[in-house]
Amino acid sequence: MIRTALDTLYLVAGWLAGGFLVLIFVLMMVLSAGRPLGINLPAGDDIVSWCMAAMAFLGLAHTFRAGEMIRVGLLIDTLSERARRPFEITALVVGCGFVGFFAWNAVVMTWYSWRFADMTQGVIAIPLWIPQLGFTGGLVILAIALVDELVHVVRGGEPRYEKPKPKTAEEVVEQAIQSGV
Repeated sequence: MIRTALDTLYLVAGWLAGGFLVLIFVLMMVLSAGRPLGINLPAGDDIVSWCMAAMAFLGLAHTFRAGEMIRVGLLIDTLSERARRPFEITALVVGCGFVGFFAWNAVVMTWYSWRFADMTQGVIAIPLWIPQLGFTGGLVILAIALVDELVHVVRGGEPRYEKPKPKTAEEVVEQAIQSGV
């Protein structure tokens, strides 16, 4: 049940990131096509920048779990299976520490923005905590995903964030096509 809830959380965050990407596209088209037609969207650039931050951070956990996050495995890939596990666990602990610290401070910053009624600077003034929610939520969900993965690997499971190595030439070509290379 918890596994289903966590996977749903990561998927919903990925869908939200995709929704913000579509919103960025629509706003950019309205801003670009509207200028010659005399259509002006006040604070359009501000809204696009808030959507970009929300898109980037909300997509992190889904990207991590899909094995699409950039990972430098040069050292770990050369290790034996027995020596590899402690390095994987260490990397996850360090990742949990950094992302946890970043997420905690983002939550505190957003809470202070709400508590002190901070407003955005720009053409239109809205409460600052509203655009900060995408950034903060994405970091918190990524921290949850990292802890989830750490628990899974410590319990003896294989890392789910790592795609299996290709065994045939066809698999190499298929992975290259899927990655957009």
